[in-house]
Amino acid sequence: MSYNRRSPSNVPTGPPNDILLRPGVDRIFDSLGNRRRRLILLLLKRGMIETEADVMVRGDSEAERVRTHLLHNDLPKLAESGYVEWDRETGEISRGPRFDEIEPLLELIEEHADELPPGWP
Repeated sequence: MSYNRRSPSNVPTGPPNDILLRPGVDRIFDSLGNRRRRLILLLLKRGMIETEADVMVRGDSEAERVRTHLLHNDLPKLAESGYVEWDRETGEISRGPRFDEIEPLLELIEEHADELPPGWP
């Protein structure tokens, strides 16, 4: 594949319709690159969470470590990306202003999961 265009940061951009090279795709894959963040996004898509408590691990020896990571890494990262609104005071979680940007990919993954090879990945 040859690239004839470059972005301002001198990174090849590829053909105009090359969806994987669009600027927002890095943000999407960064958010989906962690299991807890994927879970939060999927549960939001399904309308199954409203607060931090809905995604907390209970009765596990790792619960406090997971809670700390959730509150200091996962939720702030998702809020910064605009995929979630997170109220640190009340613990409420809702769809953010950019949720519609990631929702089609979540739907695509869910709707075509049965087409992936057995045991993938």
